[in-house]
Amino acid sequence: MEAIRLFKALTRDQRNTFIACFLGWTLDALDFFLVTFVLIPVSHDFGQSIPKVAFAITLTLLMRPVGALIFGWLGDKFGRRIPLMADIIFYSAMELATAFAPNFTVFLILRALFGIGMGGEWGLGASLAMESLPAKARGLFSGILQQGYAFGYLLAAVVYWIFFPIFGWRGLFVVGALPAALVIYIRARVPESPVWERQRRERKREPLQVAKFIRQHAALFFYAVLLMTALNYMSHGTQDLYPTFLEKQRGFGVSEKSMMTIIYALGAICGGTVIGFMSQRWGRRRSMILSASCGLLLIPIWIFAPGTALLVLGGFLMQFMVQGAWGVVPVHLNELSPAEVRGTFPGLAYQLGNCAAAYAAQQQAWLAERFRTADGNPNYALTMASVEAVAFLVVILLAALGQEKRGIEF
Repeated sequence: MEAIRLFKALTRDQRNTFIACFLGWTLDALDFFLVTFVLIPVSHDFGQSIPKVAFAITLTLLMRPVGALIFGWLGDKFGRRIPLMADIIFYSAMELATAFAPNFTVFLILRALFGIGMGGEWGLGASLAMESLPAKARGLFSGILQQGYAFGYLLAAVVYWIFFPIFGWRGLFVVGALPAALVIYIRARVPESPVWERQRRERKREPLQVAKFIRQHAALFFYAVLLMTALNYMSHGTQDLYPTFLEKQRGFGVSEKSMMTIIYALGAICGGTVIGFMSQRWGRRRSMILSASCGLLLIPIWIFAPGTALLVLGGFLMQFMVQGAWGVVPVHLNELSPAEVRGTFPGLAYQLGNCAAAYAAQQQAWLAERFRTADGNPNYALTMASVEAVAFLVVILLAALGQEKRGIEF
């Protein structure tokens, strides 16, 4: 009831802004996750191994900090709205071009360029949304906003399920170009951030000065990057190779794999929304610690469950906890961020953490090839479980050591 009351209390502009930012992140995630469903057919088409094709995921993640820096700087200088529209057009164009990649080299280049666009969207969308919402509503809408990522995963599973059997992997990337239409909505319905507008009127806007920023905020920024690295290992480590695990080690076909990913995407959406909302009462750090602790305990049924029913339950609960911790991230990073660089700080910290965790999928694929099952096949279950156990423990430690600025006024 409290969540419904908070939503009804928003103005029309606040609702339009939040919807646009949520859809921007959702469709960005859709475009990213399409690759994770088609590692095997892409490897067959280009004559490459699965670990080599998985490098496309790594490359996208590596380039995201570049996008966060470029579009974050533009967001601090020119406002959040116009750079956000430019970013959405850019990443949609790169997604469409991927469908027509003539060879593996061009495919990798396009995924790298897509990574720049993907890296720019989150920081701009999160800062625009959090600066437009009342402080008491931030926890709930932070959780919902971040679950645009899980909604994107859900949409990717549906798109894969419907279009892949008919059009193959290239057809998926044509569908992935549709987010460009969102720019029309933003142009017509979404106003500029009121916080940015007020700072501009008061002449408090200054260009980003790297030396000054490092001198004043280096310790905080380094902490934020470490936290985002651990959280990204926790997220990508439970998601990126999971469809491959289901197909290769559990023998799931297209329909079963799609249904499984849809179910645990729903778990992610529920977890991010619930824990994000509760972080308004519990605090941001405590919510992360609780989610990561529960995720650690869920590893056995998430990956080693002997039956399908238990595996489905484990997948749902695992993503509930993983994205429960992530639901706190948009509001937590924006509350920690220095006001004058809020367009750059959250997005750059997030994407540098992504960059540091960029090899998660490739590392797991490489390890699985070396720690094989009794019948000689790659042991995805063992390697994913081991990596995630470490990631959960690090998240718990870093969250316990951090600052708490719940509800700070912008």
